[in-house]
Amino acid sequence: EVGKVKSLDKNDQGGVDLYVAASSTLDGVVLGDSISVNGTCLTVTSLPGDGFTFGLAPETMRKTNLGDLSKESGVNLERSLQANGRMGGHIVQGHVDGTGTIDKVEKEEDALWYTIKCDKSMMKYIVPKGYIAVDGTSLTVCDVYDDSFTFTMIAYTQEHVAITAKPIGARVNLEVDITGKYIEKLIAARLDA
Repeated sequence: EVGKVKSLDKNDQGGVDLYVAASSTLDGVVLGDSISVNGTCLTVTSLPGDGFTFGLAPETMRKTNLGDLSKESGVNLERSLQANGRMGGHIVQGHVDGTGTIDKVEKEEDALWYTIKCDKSMMKYIVPKGYIAVDGTSLTVCDVYDDSFTFTMIAYTQEHVAITAKPIGARVNLEVDITGKYIEKLIAARLDA
């Protein structure tokens, strides 16, 4: 579901609260539940009726694009997978590794080709035909370059995600494949032994 930001404000304790209006994602949610907002796993801190409020930690504000949001911004919302649920896609945790920027969008028939630029430190985890989460939407990587990668988006996906409303230059949250990070750590530990 694409929710709508109702407010992003400092709270009385000096932190930041994000209030998002939603409909289907709200069903059955209770305080303390985890909801992915643009790919960022957040904890529900209040349920004002037509949405949820989340507290944003300073680390969340540094690592994600959530501080860029404004009133009425569209955000991708997704509930956490339950252990007894069907898993029909890539493994995405909601732990944002950093941000990238939309460099180019090109149309090919009814599909869109996106080029995303990001920090070279993340590029080692991005491989052709691997996956990456962009603002929480899990996508298959097409091409990989020194400081960017591409993916395509079919018409159905375009209608159900928030990224299509973003302009060139907008920041997007990126989560790389956790498997690559684990393999890197295991190899480094082995080499150091």
